[in-house]
Amino acid sequence: MNNATISIIVPVYNIEKYLEKSVESLVNQTYKNLEIILIDDGSTDNSPQICDSLAKKDSRIKVIHQPNKGVSAARNAGLRIACGDYIGFCDGDDTADEDMFQFLYDIAVSDNEIGRASCRERV
Repeated sequence: MNNATISIIVPVYNIEKYLEKSVESLVNQTYKNLEIILIDDGSTDNSPQICDSLAKKDSRIKVIHQPNKGVSAARNAGLRIACGDYIGFCDGDDTADEDMFQFLYDIAVSDNEIGRASCRERV
């Protein structure tokens, strides 16, 4: 699965000060096959406009606007539309190291291969 897509779900609620830097850290990941899903959870600041602006700059970014329902509902909304082979979560006021999702992908693939070998050995 060398071309696996990772969907990264980012709940957004009134974080205009941090949002651009946070999304920039996702856009600039060394692992490029990403789907970045921004869930605007009824923000009352400029976060909705920033989300839309970021989506216009990078086709990997999708935006959902919904009334405020809380962080869990925002994550669930992202899960409903995520198309990736793997799912990741990031808070909208966090920044990710540039190789974070490559590192996690490599572990997932490695662990999957180990798990498969163990299953074959049991049969």
